[in-house]
Amino acid sequence: MTLTARLLPLLLLTAAAPAPEAAPPPAFFEALRTADLRLATIAYRLTTANAALCDRVQPQIGMPIHALTQYGPAARGPAATAFGFESLIGVEAVVAGAPADRAGIRANDSLAAIGDVALPGLPAADAPENAASRDIAEATIADATPSRPLRLTVLRQGRRQTIAVNPVTGCRSRFEILLGSGLDASADGSVVQIGERFFEGYTDAEIAVVVAHELAHNILRHRTRLDAVKINRGLLAELGRNGRLIRETEDQADLLGIYLLANAGYDPMSAPAFWRHKGGTVDGGLFRSRTHASSKARADTLDAVARTIAATPARPLIPPVVATRNEPLR
Repeated sequence: MTLTARLLPLLLLTAAAPAPEAAPPPAFFEALRTADLRLATIAYRLTTANAALCDRVQPQIGMPIHALTQYGPAARGPAATAFGFESLIGVEAVVAGAPADRAGIRANDSLAAIGDVALPGLPAADAPENAASRDIAEATIADATPSRPLRLTVLRQGRRQTIAVNPVTGCRSRFEILLGSGLDASADGSVVQIGERFFEGYTDAEIAVVVAHELAHNILRHRTRLDAVKINRGLLAELGRNGRLIRETEDQADLLGIYLLANAGYDPMSAPAFWRHKGGTVDGGLFRSRTHASSKARADTLDAVARTIAATPARPLIPPVVATRNEPLR
């Protein structure tokens, strides 16, 4: 994905887009950083507050990272300036109050090592564009022991230092902004992707409703369980057994999602309010897939659940649906 394709939707927040061959202005990069930090902050709240609901966990430190090779070769100079890259992997932002923040990690630090795993230096100017190095670094963090300090070697304005970060245990999942997809959202069992338009006109509480729904899919292993029974997600997705089982997983994700929100300190009533007031725009209204309930039906169902949750002060709440995650779909 070229830098222009990566940042063009987010540029609507800041200024007019340059020609594809032009060097992006600093506003491009700051718009991207702002959106990624919003998503990272929501994800950190949801994953750490709901660790008790997850049987797959990882260290959560509140530190979205990126690789210089995620940007097109022509844009790497401006990206390196905006994000302070001194190695291949940089710290894009830091979630306020999260372990990385408390340990003294800063936005624009660069990573030289994670524990004993050395990370590459700056790439060659003609290095191919991809996110593989970022994915490897994220996996290295995710595979660390949540109960032990995570040792990060950082480069900061030419100085090398080692910083110990005391992580918080959280649900295992990655989170990405899905560019060029409008208001789409998806989860594949490992990654939650949220369309870039949510970061243009939606509040963090509204985005959290969508993120919680997709995280619920990962917690409940819906992708794996649907694959196990050979569900067709293509042209036949809405028909017969395909439609019934996909609809079942969507209803379960709605249900678990509202518990994830409440456990993370969000108002559970934000979920029914979202579907009541914004759902038609998000799901296509009359043209929505019939694998999903209508926005009105979702709002009505979640309204009743939210009232029950609001009347129950104990946290975290663990609904019975969590126990189904290893059961075959039928």
